[in-house]
Amino acid sequence: MNKSNKTPEIDPSVVTDLPADTSSNLFKQYKRSLIRFTDEAVYIYSFKEKKLIYADGWEETLGFKDDEITLQQIIRQTDASYLAFSHEINAKTIEFLLSRKTGIKDYSFTVELKKIHKDGSIVPMEAKVGILTVDQNGGVDYIIGRFRINRNIHFGIVMRYDVHGPDKEEFEKVINKAVQKFLTISGKEKEALKYVAKGYSFKEIADELGVSASAIEKRIQPLYKRFNVKNLTHLVSFAYENYILP
Repeated sequence: MNKSNKTPEIDPSVVTDLPADTSSNLFKQYKRSLIRFTDEAVYIYSFKEKKLIYADGWEETLGFKDDEITLQQIIRQTDASYLAFSHEINAKTIEFLLSRKTGIKDYSFTVELKKIHKDGSIVPMEAKVGILTVDQNGGVDYIIGRFRINRNIHFGIVMRYDVHGPDKEEFEKVINKAVQKFLTISGKEKEALKYVAKGYSFKEIADELGVSASAIEKRIQPLYKRFNVKNLTHLVSFAYENYILP
């Protein structure tokens, strides 16, 4: 549960309300070359130009024309129960990436969100945001976001996310700290919990994942307090009840 009533804002000097220019040559180039799948919307945002460079599929998914959608609007079109969480993970990811000078191209995060269609209906989406290009100094240039409708997502009270990158441990530490005020579970925690539900011991899980048993314990133990459960049986039951596990 969110322990704060304050919704963090994305710095408007970093993420603007400027839409893509659909008549530009660059937009047309991405339109020809970038693959977009069914029920998916894509954006490319430039930190140098402070605007969307490309947008496709937003009218089909959220009801906004590609020449009117902005990155701020994409973030805002989130259900109230997920809005603060969405703002926090976006803001901290941007902050983390802008602080890195090398090796940032392979960083990304994924998150399941309740998005809001322009007509007010709820749209369950899986979002992945990552680096598309870097500048000559190795800093962030373009980021790309892919938002896919997934009608099979069932939302409980727990928000689900994952992070990826060369220094995943540090990235995860930053994001975990930022979202600890919410009721969440990371991909790493969910992965370990999946094996717990199958009856694996911590040592067996560790062997499967190529880590130490203590590392698995560190993933599972915090979930007791976070979800207010007393033991592993209760934890697994909670996970199924809240759609953490299928």
